[in-house]
Amino acid sequence: MQDRNAAPSAGRADTAWWDMTYHRDRREVLLARNRIKAALRAWFEAQGFIEVDTACLQVSPGNETHLHAFETAFQAENGATTHYHLHTSPEFACKKLLAAGEARLFTFAPCFRNAERGRLHSPEFTMLEWYRVGEGYEQLMSDCTAILTLAATAAGQSTAHWDGRASDLTAAPVTTTAQQAFARYAGIDLRSAAPGGVPDLDAMRAASAAAGVRVSPDDTWSDLFSRVLATRIEPRLGHPAPEFLSAYPISEAALARPAAVDPTVAERFELYVSGVELANAFGELTDPVEQRRRFEADMAEKERIYGRRYPIDEDFIAALAAMPAAAGAALGFDRLVMLATGAPHIDHVLWTPVAPPSGG
Repeated sequence: MQDRNAAPSAGRADTAWWDMTYHRDRREVLLARNRIKAALRAWFEAQGFIEVDTACLQVSPGNETHLHAFETAFQAENGATTHYHLHTSPEFACKKLLAAGEARLFTFAPCFRNAERGRLHSPEFTMLEWYRVGEGYEQLMSDCTAILTLAATAAGQSTAHWDGRASDLTAAPVTTTAQQAFARYAGIDLRSAAPGGVPDLDAMRAASAAAGVRVSPDDTWSDLFSRVLATRIEPRLGHPAPEFLSAYPISEAALARPAAVDPTVAERFELYVSGVELANAFGELTDPVEQRRRFEADMAEKERIYGRRYPIDEDFIAALAAMPAAAGAALGFDRLVMLATGAPHIDHVLWTPVAPPSGG
C-alpha cells in the first residue's frame, strides 16, 4: 500500500497535515484505518463484548515509573482548583467497570503520554483495550491472532514491514518466554539474575556487561532488564511471524498476577510484529494490598529518578477488592495500522496528527 523505500513525509516541518496534496497522499491509509477499526469493532461485538467510552481526565494518569503524563486543572465557580491528568491508558477506568459488573468490554481510547515523540510515538494516540472476566490470559493470545488477521484483510495486504524486518500477519504466532529470549539473544540466565524471583542487581550488572550492554552506576535491575530487552531482544522478535514474549519476571509486571505454575514470573505477554511491540496483556492482579505496594514502590522510584510522583487512584484500589478475576490487553491501534499498511511514521496514520514540537 505504501512505498516503503520513500522518505517519511509525515512530521515534515514545511508541510501541514491539512495540505491538500499531503492529505491526498495519506488518504488511502486513513481509509484503511477506518476499515480496520470497523472490522475489529464488529469482531468484538460478535464475541459478546460491549464498547465503552472512558473519561480521559483522571486523578491519576497511571503509576508506572517511566510514563510521563500531561497535567491540567479544573477551576470551580468558587475558585477551588482540582488537579487532573490526562490518562496514559484507560486501564483504571475499565477495571472499575469490571468491578461494576461488566464481563466483556473493549474501548478505542484516546491516550496521552508526555516526553514521547518519534516514528512510533505520538503524544496523543489510540489504545485498543479489552477485558475478559473469568478467562485466562492465554485467551488473549487467540484474540491477538484474530486481530492481526482482521487488520491484514482490511488493509488488503498480509505482510508487515518495519526497518527491513518482514512479518506475515496471518501466520500463527510463536511464543517465547522471557527466560528463553534473554538466554538466546543476550546469553543471560534470568533465573540466575533473579533467584527465586528476587532481583539480584550485582548478578544482572555482570550478566549485562558480559552481553556488551551499557551499565551505569545508578542503574536498577529493571533499568538493565529494559535496556537488554530494547537493544538485544526486541529487534529479533516478531519476524518472520508474529511473536508473543511471555512469562516476564514478576518484578516487571506491575499490574499482573503471579503465574500459578511459577510465582516467580507473571501472567504477562507482549505481542511483537517485525520487531515492534504492539500489545501488552495481563492476567490481572486483583489484590488491592499488593497493588498499592507495587504502586508506592514505583512512585518512590519515579521520585528518585525524575523528582516527582503521581497520586494513587484510591477509587481504583477500592475497586480492585470488588473486581472479579479477569484478563486484559492493551494494543497500540495506530501501530497496528502502521504495520498493516506499511506507513513509515505514526503521523501518517492519524487523521489529525499533533503538530511536531518546535525545533524538531
